[in-house]
Amino acid sequence: MHVVLLCATERGLRFLERLYQLLEPSDRLTVCSFRETAWEPPYLERIQARAQQIGASFYETRNVTELNWTLAVDMVFMVNWRYLVPRSFYEQARLGSFVFHDSLLPAYRGFSPTVWAIINGEDHTGVSLFHASEAYDTGDIIAQQRVPITPDETIGEVVEHVTQAYLDVLTRHFPSLRNGDIHTHPQDHRLATYTPKWTPADAQINWAWSTERIYNLIRATTVPYSGAFTTFEGRKLTIWRASLIEQPRRYVVRLAGRVVGWDSAGVEVLTGDGMLRIESVQRLHDPHPLPAHQVLQSLTDRLG
Repeated sequence: MHVVLLCATERGLRFLERLYQLLEPSDRLTVCSFRETAWEPPYLERIQARAQQIGASFYETRNVTELNWTLAVDMVFMVNWRYLVPRSFYEQARLGSFVFHDSLLPAYRGFSPTVWAIINGEDHTGVSLFHASEAYDTGDIIAQQRVPITPDETIGEVVEHVTQAYLDVLTRHFPSLRNGDIHTHPQDHRLATYTPKWTPADAQINWAWSTERIYNLIRATTVPYSGAFTTFEGRKLTIWRASLIEQPRRYVVRLAGRVVGWDSAGVEVLTGDGMLRIESVQRLHDPHPLPAHQVLQSLTDRLG
């Protein structure tokens, strides 16, 4: 059997490891990936090295129509693949072409669904395994698994849970995919929601927003992403960690972004409807994040 894996990111590497464990010794594996963007953690060279180490063929490409291998394709998997895969490609797989997506489709079709789910304050996300289709994220569902999001989890923690769910779903359903014993159900397209591509520029804080919205943005874009940011003294200031204040003081003046207190636990900053404790920040010239109270030390300081 010839299996093709189109993948990217750390999740793609871990998916490759699990897929390799599930294959038979006589199976052939082809792996395709593409180079990370400047703000992403590197993954391409690691995926390439591991593919070659296990004897898989490897191609660096964003356009699968460029590929011209001689073996017939039995199965295709797509994991964190961001580019168009034409029908002529995915329909050539004898047993099917399968996509993994980190949401409970038809909700959150599109890009960066986990980041947007945290930004939106959702209490869950999930994993969907479905048939490839011409319109993205619309194929018939094979399996889904719900992944809870607790109110204080950061993107790194949620991504880890989602990645583990990918591996669980793959392990549980690979035998039936291999045997062609697949039961599916169509998506209810009337319930579909969509998310746009997230970029680091989308992580700029508006202090006039609600406390919850700012807090969710910070935890949704912290490590391993580029971080939510604001300006301080005319320069970029990244905020890596923040926390909600259980019983915040009630200010009757709304100077959003104004520092109103600090101690070793963090710096209190006014928001559109309350205040938020900022705990870890980093200026452009700082080699590492610093406790917020070492940077913001005046009641005249204002962010944004």
